[in-house]
Amino acid sequence: MLKLKALLLTQGMHGMISQAEGLANALGLSFRHEKIQLKNIWNLIPTKLTPVFGGILEKKFICDSKVIISCGRKSVIPSILLKRRFKNEVFNIHIQDPKVNLNNFDSIICPEHDNLSGQNVIKTKGAIHYLTTKEIQKNINYLKPNQGDKKVVTFVIGGPNKYYNFSEKQLDKMFAKIKNMFISSKYKLIIIPSYRTPENIIKLAYNYFNEDHLVIKERDKKAYLSSLGLADIIIVTCDSTSMISEAAITGKPVYVSQMTNKRSIHRFEKFYKLFQDLGIIRNLEDKIEHWTYNGLDEVSKAAILVKEKMKKNGII
Repeated sequence: MLKLKALLLTQGMHGMISQAEGLANALGLSFRHEKIQLKNIWNLIPTKLTPVFGGILEKKFICDSKVIISCGRKSVIPSILLKRRFKNEVFNIHIQDPKVNLNNFDSIICPEHDNLSGQNVIKTKGAIHYLTTKEIQKNINYLKPNQGDKKVVTFVIGGPNKYYNFSEKQLDKMFAKIKNMFISSKYKLIIIPSYRTPENIIKLAYNYFNEDHLVIKERDKKAYLSSLGLADIIIVTCDSTSMISEAAITGKPVYVSQMTNKRSIHRFEKFYKLFQDLGIIRNLEDKIEHWTYNGLDEVSKAAILVKEKMKKNGII
């Protein structure tokens, strides 16, 4: 018998897990993860051309949940499979644009800059995630940097993707700008790597800043939460709308450190424009400014709308 809990389907990437977990938590549901892997050839085929067939999956799994939360391209087909099998016994939610007929899902949650519309689409400002202000405050003393009376700037570094190379030359230039702007102004620097940050970039940051500042070498969620809580200013590299969205929950100034892109970043530019208009972000240029805004908590708003749909469908 299916239970009122969530089955999370993702490719196992941190950003996807953060979004799926964030929604499950906001819905008040316990959950378990299922990492989706496709057989080799199907990793190369667009989702809209992929057959809705269990044979494309590397391994089968059991569904014991009434709520299916999927995120990412590889999770689209298994979510549709479960919906066709269990019909109205399950409520399937997909996060991000599934690139298939939207009617395959009971609800779809995606950021405004995806330009997706439909009766079952819930639009959010930026990406939803699993961070909460309560959790940030709970972990604020985890790092306890010895900054004295210095202000703290937290620098969250992403990693290479299909839009940005993250060359050492670009990062060296970025580090020099941060040193000239903030360290010369007596700020204490905390550097936080993401799950995509290459080891050579972490090492580069450590060699550049370690003498007087705190460089976290490992991927450490508590350190990340603590750094956001301690920060007076947050800097995030431009490659991740998810990390920028996470920083936006704080209500603190968020600078985006731009890099040269290797292909069109039209969707990124729409996202930057939205967050600039909301007073959340500014580009990292050559002066330090302080500003405030209402912290962005889009997952809680989305969860309210999802719960209404779940009630109409008799799931809760």
